[in-house]
Amino acid sequence: MKVLVLGGGGREHAIAWKLSQSPKVSRVYVAPGNGGTALGPKMENVSIPTLPELRQWAQAEKIVLTVVGPEAPLAAGVVDEFRANGLRIFGPTKAAAQLESSKVFAKAFMQRHGIPTADYDSFTDPAAAHAFVDRLGAPCVIKADGLAAGKGVVVALTLQQAHAGIDSMLLDNRYGVTHNAGGARVLIEQFLEGEEASFIVLCDGKDVLALATSQDHKRLKDGDEGPNTGGMGAYSPAPVVTADVHARAMREIILPTIRGMEKDGIPYSGFLYAGLMIDAKGHPKTLEFNCRMGDPEAQPILMRLKSDLFDLLLAALDGKLDQMQLQWDRRTALGVVMAAQGYPDSPRQGAAITGLPAEADDAMVFHAGTALQDGVLRVAGGRALCVTALADSARQAQQRAYDMVRGIHFDGAQYRRDIGFRVVRN
Repeated sequence: MKVLVLGGGGREHAIAWKLSQSPKVSRVYVAPGNGGTALGPKMENVSIPTLPELRQWAQAEKIVLTVVGPEAPLAAGVVDEFRANGLRIFGPTKAAAQLESSKVFAKAFMQRHGIPTADYDSFTDPAAAHAFVDRLGAPCVIKADGLAAGKGVVVALTLQQAHAGIDSMLLDNRYGVTHNAGGARVLIEQFLEGEEASFIVLCDGKDVLALATSQDHKRLKDGDEGPNTGGMGAYSPAPVVTADVHARAMREIILPTIRGMEKDGIPYSGFLYAGLMIDAKGHPKTLEFNCRMGDPEAQPILMRLKSDLFDLLLAALDGKLDQMQLQWDRRTALGVVMAAQGYPDSPRQGAAITGLPAEADDAMVFHAGTALQDGVLRVAGGRALCVTALADSARQAQQRAYDMVRGIHFDGAQYRRDIGFRVVRN
């Protein structure tokens, strides 16, 4: 059977790679894909510019299952378009994807349904936003309301940083973000203390299966310094998500979200990602929702998944997740992102990539911003690669991943040298 994965990042390479391992899958098409999916066994990139054309192509090719990787097609209504034309597609509808595409929608939803999150207010007027910050004080968090590829957040430790963040989002619109009604809008949130973790589940509209826990590293530089990025590395499992934290997250956040969406007449099916802040007492609060797997969390999570992903997604589409169980590799998986020179603000593209290791049972290099040009693999985006390894301990997985990283070369490559420091240190 033929399947289609929408997107071209590391998450999509990981999803396509995992789907290609199913004996039931004959071909995995990736639109638009990247250099890794161009080279992968059973994989083929397709370049189709518009959603209607993509839908028509999927119908003509008799695609059995489409999986949506990134947020932009979800917000544009790709699931609605495919379903309206009889195609099976895994992901939330445009209305349900507002949990990610509008932070104001998500916050109002959480307040309405009693889901723990930080206090907030939202603004389109810079003067009002500045006055609110002066009353609130620092630290606080400034967020662009809309899709910003994981970069539209300023954790302001001082009032000066908070005011600068407001100006960059409302006056300069540095991230080019507009909310659903148009124009720039910011959320200003209470700062939450604790440790962050990624909690990702599969949903079929009623039932939920939790994926393996994970943590990512959002800051560009070692020691969690520098600007926020889309993610510089991740590992799974995340020890901070204890059995008690896991139970609380399901009971207080995930299940109320699925029940609340159903109650509001917007049933949710697809991947649901809750970014959690876990305080010293083990109480989780919701930082954000994403309507997809995380990137780079997907890479270590899917390396640990032993179950057939194709079967799982079909069960979700059939409303049968309650009949499925997940099997996981007990080892730790850790991925290190190698990014282009100048990332995240102005990534330089075109550098040739050499030294890639062969795929192994315990190691995989997932491609993101790469392209195959005249037989040469080149950097074609901000985050180029996620070098991922499996090992019996976090320290061993870290060593294995960095051994591979040191053998890979492209001009200006930058990467953190401390991915997994929390779990390795502990």
